[in-house]
Amino acid sequence: MIRMSEMVLPGHPDKFCDQIADAIVAECYRADPQAYCQVEVSVWSEDVWLTGGTMTRGALERSLEQIVKDVGREIGYVAGNAIDAERYIVRSSVCLEHGDPRRWTEHVNDQSIVVGWAGYDAKTRYLAPEHFLAHAMREALTESCRVGRLQGHGPDGKLLVRMREEGEHWIVEHLLVTLQHPSNVELFDMCKSVSLVLEESYEALRRRDRRWSARWTEIDLLVNPNGPLLSGGSDGDNGQTGRKLTMDFYGPRIGIGGGALSGKDLSHIDRAGAIAARQAAVAAVRTGARECRVVSSYAPNLDEPLEVVYEMNGAGDRRSHTWFAHSAIRKRVALPFPDPNPGRGLHFWHAGYAWNAIH
Repeated sequence: MIRMSEMVLPGHPDKFCDQIADAIVAECYRADPQAYCQVEVSVWSEDVWLTGGTMTRGALERSLEQIVKDVGREIGYVAGNAIDAERYIVRSSVCLEHGDPRRWTEHVNDQSIVVGWAGYDAKTRYLAPEHFLAHAMREALTESCRVGRLQGHGPDGKLLVRMREEGEHWIVEHLLVTLQHPSNVELFDMCKSVSLVLEESYEALRRRDRRWSARWTEIDLLVNPNGPLLSGGSDGDNGQTGRKLTMDFYGPRIGIGGGALSGKDLSHIDRAGAIAARQAAVAAVRTGARECRVVSSYAPNLDEPLEVVYEMNGAGDRRSHTWFAHSAIRKRVALPFPDPNPGRGLHFWHAGYAWNAIH
């Protein structure tokens, strides 16, 4: 079977927006552990627009403008890059309300269909191998752009993986990378550095898991086939929250629910329900199922879901209907808000998030 997946790096304008949105959620939780937050972000050139609303009992320590610029600096939008976060003009219509947020957070306040999936095993973090590989390559490039061989490159970039799955043999055939780079770096030198970073990452995967059957020299690697990419980020494309849902969830092989993740407090049913469904699917695979997809639906003001459907290959543990109740999920998803920033694309990848239950 041919399998494909893709990722974007933290400096991609859509992911920049997701990270801003989740940084605002985190700031709200610092002001009030029961905060309500629902915000959207968009960006183009040097303009950032914020919309939505928050409710906390205490004031936010940082302004929304400061949060935007802090996120930009953290991911590499600094002086010398095509984008300097200090130049962003932030236009906000977010309603920063002060009051008791529990009127919004202690019950289901929206309808939602959520999907959670898990398969394979802990070596792929219970993700499909092509999506696991895309995540692993993204992490390798991101880290190298920050402190490694590619330091100063990015932070914008995209990658795509294509592989064949033949039973216990996973044969990577194509890797495609487009990476922003400084103007004083020759394209050939950048391509060579990218190749070395990905080779090191791939060989490390092979040492841990022999199902990665292809040798590095057998993989067709394309780097910046469109030529140099000097002005990345919002200088080259507009961005919005919630436009990378397939990447945030489980890749194109697995259908997802209707709700985005970033920019919503952890009690929002789109986010709380998706977390619970993922946790339940992982539990089923860890206890014997080869693959599990959990689909549940919620209605406003009803604590328990309307329905929970398990689609399971093999036999694994199933959670009770009450386990999926909104009140039960809120008790399990303990603060503080997940770190590092989930909007980077870590929602169902990061081993440190309790609902991924990798260890």
